[in-house]
Amino acid sequence: MTDNLAYATISTLAPRIAAREISPVEVTEAALARIEALDQGLNSFITVTAEQALDSAAKAEQSIAAGDYRGPLHGIPVAAKDLFATRGVRTTAGSKLYTDWRPDHDASAVARLADAGAVLLGKTNMHELAYGTKSNNPHYGPVRNPWDRVCHPGGSSGGSAAAVAAGLAMGALGSDTGASIRQPASCCGIVGLKPTYGRVSKFGAVPLAWSMDHAGPMTRSVKDAALMLQVLAGHDPLDPTTVDHPVPDYTAIIDQGIGGGRIGVARSYFFDDCGPGVAHAMEAAIDTLSGLGATIEDVEIAGMAESRAASTLIISVEAAARFGREVREQPEGFSDELREAITIGAFFTAEQYLLAQRTRRRLSDGTRRLFTGYDGVIMPTQAVTAGPIDDDPPKHGLLRWRNTEHFDLTGLPAISIPCGFAGDGLPVGLQIAGKAFDEAGILRIAQAYEQATEWHRKHPAID
Repeated sequence: MTDNLAYATISTLAPRIAAREISPVEVTEAALARIEALDQGLNSFITVTAEQALDSAAKAEQSIAAGDYRGPLHGIPVAAKDLFATRGVRTTAGSKLYTDWRPDHDASAVARLADAGAVLLGKTNMHELAYGTKSNNPHYGPVRNPWDRVCHPGGSSGGSAAAVAAGLAMGALGSDTGASIRQPASCCGIVGLKPTYGRVSKFGAVPLAWSMDHAGPMTRSVKDAALMLQVLAGHDPLDPTTVDHPVPDYTAIIDQGIGGGRIGVARSYFFDDCGPGVAHAMEAAIDTLSGLGATIEDVEIAGMAESRAASTLIISVEAAARFGREVREQPEGFSDELREAITIGAFFTAEQYLLAQRTRRRLSDGTRRLFTGYDGVIMPTQAVTAGPIDDDPPKHGLLRWRNTEHFDLTGLPAISIPCGFAGDGLPVGLQIAGKAFDEAGILRIAQAYEQATEWHRKHPAID
């Protein structure tokens, strides 16, 4: 794929496809050629569905020629994290347990993208069972960061992040239980949006922790994330956790700017132990947002130590409830890391789990009250940049997901966007969190920042 097409955004390419200036087949062929040429060094895909993708692209071309244009995703090549079920296509969840699973159905998120005319290129690599933040998969090999292939891309949606960052797909599906859309987006210099809990269906996605799992888009621009969310959002009768809440037009106000708005900066806890490059990028981002006319105020989100304890416990218990039987009956199906993590989760008591859920409710109520006074609250997506796959500093294990997990616990929407580079040349992410079901609000802040900077135009030199 030529560079100008490889790194084209959905929002700029869609009008050209609609006007038949460029063919979905041409775009898909170019994407597949780029995957073949470059993915051996990234390992971002577990399965590439080339034949199916070309067939879908041809059908999209025919439909558009017949006047049946379905919208901005029609004919756009995308990828899906390999825990989203795809009819007839193996879905591994990055695990030996699912090596040969070929579902007889599509996940709702996959089905919605298909209904919108998107072209599925394949299934992306990930951390085993989505339980980790490096995507160093013991069964399908590690995903490598396009900015430095010695480094990890974050996780657990590391393959989706790497594929989008490297120009192998124009967008991708990810899932997020504690960090897994936003943290790899930060590591790879792309946009990652975790919607409000209940906004996007998880039906057909292999669960990790049912009360904290989220699904959402990963893209190269804020507007592209809005376009994907427009298709993904909405109540799904197949997923009882989805909420029947109005879905706005996410692009309607995205370019209205942030002049006169109020943005909180959560320094306490979230800025602790930040690498110097991360801290510098954040201060520059704050200055940019202030220069765009927003009032910037320091805020404190209370109870963050409790939040960390509650979220860790809830994920552990729910993961053990989901996979504990398999660990006992098929221990060889798990890496040592995952087997140990799931086994530990079984040692918590019902009382501890219920107390964690009570803590969750109290902290969620407090955070929601605080957020009513702000258009968004910002902080670094993660305190550190991506580290080496094989020799990552031990301290980084906790720092990689410390700043993101609170918004899984509370279910509030949060987006990570590129905001610079650290001294090691690796990307830094700015996280914007907002009020429940106000994805439009955080997208507007993100769009204003993105348009005022050049970070989203930077791409890794992998060719």
